[in-house]
Amino acid sequence: MLFPTSLVGSYPQPDWLIDRARLAGRFPPRVRAKELWRVAPEYLAQAQADATRLAIADQEQAGLDILTDGEIGRESYSNAFATALDGLDLDNPGTALDRSGHQNPVPRIVGPISRREPVGVAALEFLRAQAVPGKTIKVTVPGPFTMAQQAQNDYYPSVEEAAYAYAHAVHDEVADLFAAGADVVQLDEPYLQARPEAARQFGVGVINTALAAISGTTAVHLCFGYAAIIHDRPSGYSFLPELAECTADQISIETAQSGLDCSVLGCLADAGKTVILGVLDLGDPTVEEPALVAARVRRALPYVPAGKLVLAPDCGMKYLPRDSARGKLRSLTAAAAQLREG
Repeated sequence: MLFPTSLVGSYPQPDWLIDRARLAGRFPPRVRAKELWRVAPEYLAQAQADATRLAIADQEQAGLDILTDGEIGRESYSNAFATALDGLDLDNPGTALDRSGHQNPVPRIVGPISRREPVGVAALEFLRAQAVPGKTIKVTVPGPFTMAQQAQNDYYPSVEEAAYAYAHAVHDEVADLFAAGADVVQLDEPYLQARPEAARQFGVGVINTALAAISGTTAVHLCFGYAAIIHDRPSGYSFLPELAECTADQISIETAQSGLDCSVLGCLADAGKTVILGVLDLGDPTVEEPALVAARVRRALPYVPAGKLVLAPDCGMKYLPRDSARGKLRSLTAAAAQLREG
């Protein structure tokens, strides 16, 4: 099928589940932030499951071709996995600069990073059980480069060595997710854009380590930061052509709010990559007309073959009002239908 549609990863959580105003008023947590949940701890897992069913149903009703669980049970895209690893002191967190230059509490590395057990397999199995049989499903894992940037390293000789340790933990998780039935596994690596100098030194290396000998469709996502939090968008990526050298099959990027010059995507297409193209502006809750969304897609077609495009929102849909998110997804699938008709 041409122009399949997908979330990047997240979807809005209901107000009865999480304090959305409090969530939007801070940077995504790197350590646990259990105070964000509105539901008592003894009922939280049940409430998260119910909200996940709603998120999956919204995607199916909108006509998405590739489903995620909306990351409904997570406080952020990264902290659930990043705080489940061994080698961290979570009771005495460290600090690190976030991409806006502010100090943020982060996991503190005090020993060898390792993964003691699968972290996301249960959520994947729940998604598979709830989705229409035969649907393609995608799951997301925070990438090793980003996790190393979002930690205080008090153990390894360098951040690069910490990143490679994270890469081995991510590799084990990705292998288990594919074994459990994932169709696509995506590594979320926003800090490739936020820390381009370090990314050029070892970003591709740690991604390739995380994906070494993995069989299954893999993706890497990088972005300009959540539109709800970071309002100024550069017109181009500081790190993107370099991903032509990574072993991931798909590269997920944003074009809608930034008005990205899509010619940069040609090098990814030349390397055989599929591009997950962000074409919904999440800085504005207004639901775009399908024709506008289709026009954003057409900007990429001179540089990426139609058969190598997946259509998606820009990054950070979880911060949108739920009605807006539903409407935007319907516009996305309507735009895909227009494009298929020519």
